[in-house]
Amino acid sequence: MFNFWGSKEQQQGQSPEASATPWYSPSLVTSPSSSRSQTSGQIPPHVSPGEAAGIIAILKDKSVDELRKLLSDKDAYQQFLQSLDQVTIQNNIREELRKETLHLARENLEKEPQIVELRNQCRIIRTSELATAQERLNELENQREEILKFYSPGSLLHRLQDAMNKVDEESEELQQKFMEKDIDTAAFVQKYKKLRSKYHRRALIHLAAKTSSIG
Repeated sequence: MFNFWGSKEQQQGQSPEASATPWYSPSLVTSPSSSRSQTSGQIPPHVSPGEAAGIIAILKDKSVDELRKLLSDKDAYQQFLQSLDQVTIQNNIREELRKETLHLARENLEKEPQIVELRNQCRIIRTSELATAQERLNELENQREEILKFYSPGSLLHRLQDAMNKVDEESEELQQKFMEKDIDTAAFVQKYKKLRSKYHRRALIHLAAKTSSIG
């Protein structure tokens, strides 16, 4: 089998064309004792074993002159490289990605006026409609706080106490009128009885509510 890249046959009796300075790095050339391991070591790590075996199979079918040309002629090497199926597939994928990227870039550019318009609308909403909505929200929150405060247990007890005091004062005023003969007995009894019933009813409600809140 032919050992290329640093075999004894290449080092002895080379043609003038083959003795020309190669385009590749000298580190690619291997010693005769380690040509097999070094050759396999030059395969890029991302190449699968199956792909590497396919490339080696293609190189085995080439003549000595063709192999020497690949080592000394960069254009020939590039042509051979581009002819590999793996490289062709990668180039096709790269081209598809490039086209898709350009397509997305064009779409973004076409949507730029719409994006600018949406940004302007958002700015208007933030500066005007949002401010109005925030102000209205603050008003509603203040109303809610007032309603909650108005109907709180403490507030209800306080208003009920005021209502009891008011009825009690009306009872005393009515009693004072009766003492001064400003109202007859029948009217006094009827009104006084009604006021005291209202007072005691509110007093019972106040006592029950206060006891319940304390418990």
